[in-house]
Amino acid sequence: MQLILVSACLLGEAVRYNGGDNRCAHEFLQQWQREGRVVPLCPEVAGGLPVPRPPAEITQGAGGMKVLAGLARVVDSSGQDFSAEFSKGAELALERTQKMGIRIAVLKEGSPSCGTNTIYDGTFSGNKVANRGVTAALLQQAGIHVFSEMQIEEANRLLVRLEAETSI
Repeated sequence: MQLILVSACLLGEAVRYNGGDNRCAHEFLQQWQREGRVVPLCPEVAGGLPVPRPPAEITQGAGGMKVLAGLARVVDSSGQDFSAEFSKGAELALERTQKMGIRIAVLKEGSPSCGTNTIYDGTFSGNKVANRGVTAALLQQAGIHVFSEMQIEEANRLLVRLEAETSI
């Protein structure tokens, strides 16, 4: 059975920076949970950050790969650098996917960790840019298929295809 890494906040876990969640009630996500496919993870908490915590963004909207390469930082609005915690969380997510043979991840869009298509631009003004968060970038680089909560149907199509391939 194919497992799916899912941002813990999408499952209703109160791990967001403000102590809340981003529960997603999509029917496929609920089905995957019933089937025991879902592996929850909050990379920020896994990386050592508390709940609640200050909101953080990637400087200049540079994206997760630049953070991992040391060319950009993840900071809060006061400028405190949390790059090490975000990188550690991404590495733990990758380690978990590799150990469990996970090939699909559904992550929270817009997050500096999990943003799959967009992240905030680093100015704390609410503006978004096309780029990936630290965890999303690392997982994708490793060959994991990364989707946002707005792409669950697409993730399910891939899941069905992967399951069909492994049953042959």
